Amino acid sequence: MSDKIWQWYEAAVLGRPLVVLAALFAIVAALASQAGHFKLDASADSLLLENDDDLRYYRSLVRRYGSDDFVAVTVTPRADIFAPPTLARLDSLQRELAALPGVSQVLSLLDVPLLDSPRIRLSDLSKEKRTLRTAGVDPVLARREFQNSPLYRNLLLSEDGGTTMMLAYLETDEDLENLLAERERLRLLEHEGRLDAEQARRLEQAAREFKARQAEQVRQRRATIARVRAVMDGHREQAELSLGGVPMIIADMIAMIENDLVVFGAAVIAFLVLMLTVIFRSPRWVALPMMCCLLSALAMVGLLGLLDWRVTVISSNFVALILIIAMSMTVHLTVRFRELQAARPDEELRQLLKETIRFMFRPCIYTSLTTIVAFVSLLASGIRPVIDFGYLMTIGIVFAFFLIFTLFPSFLMVLKKGESRRENDFTTRLTHSLARLTQRRHRAIAVVGLAAALASAFGIGQLEVENRFIDYFRDDTEIHRGMLLIDRKLGGTTPLDIILKADTAADAGTTPDADAGTNGDDEFDLDYLGDDDEQPPENYWLSPRKLQEIQRIHDYLETHAETGKVLSLATLSRLAEMLKDGQPLDDFETALIGKLLPDEVKNILYSPYISEDGNEVRFNTRIIDSNKDLSRRDFLHKIQSGIEDLGYDSGRFRLTGMLVLYNNMLQSLYESQILTIGTVFLAIMAMFIVLFRSFLLAAIAIFPNLLAAALVLGFMGYRGIPLDMMTITIAAISVGIAVDNTIHYIIRFKREFPKDRDYFAAIERCHGSIGKAMYYTSVTIIFGFSILALSNFIPTIYFGLLIGLAMLAALVASLTLLPSLLILFKPLGKPAAAAEEARR
Repeated sequence: MSDKIWQWYEAAVLGRPLVVLAALFAIVAALASQAGHFKLDASADSLLLENDDDLRYYRSLVRRYGSDDFVAVTVTPRADIFAPPTLARLDSLQRELAALPGVSQVLSLLDVPLLDSPRIRLSDLSKEKRTLRTAGVDPVLARREFQNSPLYRNLLLSEDGGTTMMLAYLETDEDLENLLAERERLRLLEHEGRLDAEQARRLEQAAREFKARQAEQVRQRRATIARVRAVMDGHREQAELSLGGVPMIIADMIAMIENDLVVFGAAVIAFLVLMLTVIFRSPRWVALPMMCCLLSALAMVGLLGLLDWRVTVISSNFVALILIIAMSMTVHLTVRFRELQAARPDEELRQLLKETIRFMFRPCIYTSLTTIVAFVSLLASGIRPVIDFGYLMTIGIVFAFFLIFTLFPSFLMVLKKGESRRENDFTTRLTHSLARLTQRRHRAIAVVGLAAALASAFGIGQLEVENRFIDYFRDDTEIHRGMLLIDRKLGGTTPLDIILKADTAADAGTTPDADAGTNGDDEFDLDYLGDDDEQPPENYWLSPRKLQEIQRIHDYLETHAETGKVLSLATLSRLAEMLKDGQPLDDFETALIGKLLPDEVKNILYSPYISEDGNEVRFNTRIIDSNKDLSRRDFLHKIQSGIEDLGYDSGRFRLTGMLVLYNNMLQSLYESQILTIGTVFLAIMAMFIVLFRSFLLAAIAIFPNLLAAALVLGFMGYRGIPLDMMTITIAAISVGIAVDNTIHYIIRFKREFPKDRDYFAAIERCHGSIGKAMYYTSVTIIFGFSILALSNFIPTIYFGLLIGLAMLAALVASLTLLPSLLILFKPLGKPAAAAEEARR
């Protein structure tokens, strides 16, 4: 700090500690009062790529064909599904689910039309409405139809006939959908730089209204999911039941976030209290650091509530991070103060605090800045929750720094001086042992460091981004069990849609009527269809030739091992052919098939697979996410190329759906990893040059930290741990936090070396002073992050354990490799002749 700023600080903080404490507690209390507005977000938006054109297209598709906004209840009865008592129990379960608030309808095998039990004629489709509820239906024929039907097989009934699925559709909030559409329209204008002032105001309002309404919808749907589970619990004695679907996953992920916040917070607090007790053995030095940490975390929770800033599964560990980072700063201040107090026990308290703050301010401000740089680099990811995580932690670190450097000295000023106590003897022995190892084996340590860097580079080359969503959850969670069951028995979980557009230019004049001739009843044809200007818009695709094209693509999609259930107009075509005893539809039947179907059949077989204007058809494919050989990028490329090989120009069709959106996010991770780590490296290197005023010293300082990050990434490559939304942040955050030790060590080294210009002696003194603080903070960070292993979200577990591993590597490198490089390269100049002579 400059002299003027320091004078103001000393007068304000050290001169009026009670006023400062009152102001700090008032600020924290005001923020804490908003903690009740703190909200969580586990929506699909929180797992998708920002400004993704495929996302905009997908949302437009949902508006055209409807959303899959349902929960899937899978039922495996202990008795035969088609036995009357079992059907009665299924009916009871369905009625109970349909009666729940928030459920619009429930579809089960009891409701869908039976077309082949026994077989009915195509012309009778609109007349006969037969289901399993119809009296006299033969259960043997019904079972055969459900197991063999191109529509129902692996959709409502598993191939083995032992598991069925009910789809409970949730009520749609039209106002929410309209707000989403408006927000996305205005965001697109903003992205393109065409947003005027009025539209900007409306965008802000629409975004705010959408968030509020979405929060209410999430609350209502969580209550609905809880009611669904309560209903299921009443039927578990007769059947094995599980729940699936996006709304259930969102509800459960929010529950996971809530649990993680509580568990992480409580576990980290307990651990920090234990660590401080073991290290300092004094209630004062447990209470003060904990107060600094807890107030920092509490203030951030309140600030997020005030700003209506939602926490996602990615940022759910922010409380633990704030506690750990705040503790790191507080421990450094505590160790330095106790060090001065032990050296000068008769010095007055104010002077000791003044020297502590002055001594530690520069390294702490730089360590905070480097950590901020690490989190700011996450803004380059393009993934909204990762970006928000970067912003959130940046604000949290700034606030923690401000609070600690005001609360710590103010609180001590109102206390008595206290007695000086000796530090932990084990820590002293450990740091001195590492100092002696470095002095004796500095060349060998440098060689080992270089070899580790080369080995890590090879492991990094094996990093992958491909991972399965099902692997994000522990095997014993309902999300994992439900997805696995649906994957294995009911046609797959992850949707992929292929939209094929009409090629009107190439097919001009080839409408079904132009090709007609099979039926020959022109008068009837005209009576039904009306004149040319009134012909139904769907007739582009409704000819035998076009249906054959659709069937060819449908068959191609079914050939892949990654593919589960495929539905399209080909499904309807095959059902119709089945009703004609295998005879293909003629031109007239094809053109009228949409009109022949009753509404309940049309809504299942026809409307979801052809647009209202007749310009496009849709192939709804579900992918087996649990397939261990699934590579989304390769699979999508294979589908794209395969359809092109069938003769369709890439401009005529488009792949969309959650599989595409999730793959886009995954593929952005590797590029983002390079961009973020590169940004962190350049920014920290520039800060080191400014701080140390030496390029050589900056290069020496950065190498051990990059090595720590590289070791973790290399370990991930060797172990086959893929990059995901959480692990993408590890390298940048590891470097950002790990450099704290390097900064503290080198700043202390630069102060110690001039005393005798002896590199070896300076290292001995640094290990015996700042080395202990580095050890305390690193152990705190390592075990603090390891607590994240308590999560049910696997990426969070990896995040915690791998950050802990990176910090362990950084601590060892800072206390061995860093001083070895200082000895080898001598960045502060030649040692004194006496010191050089003593080493010979």
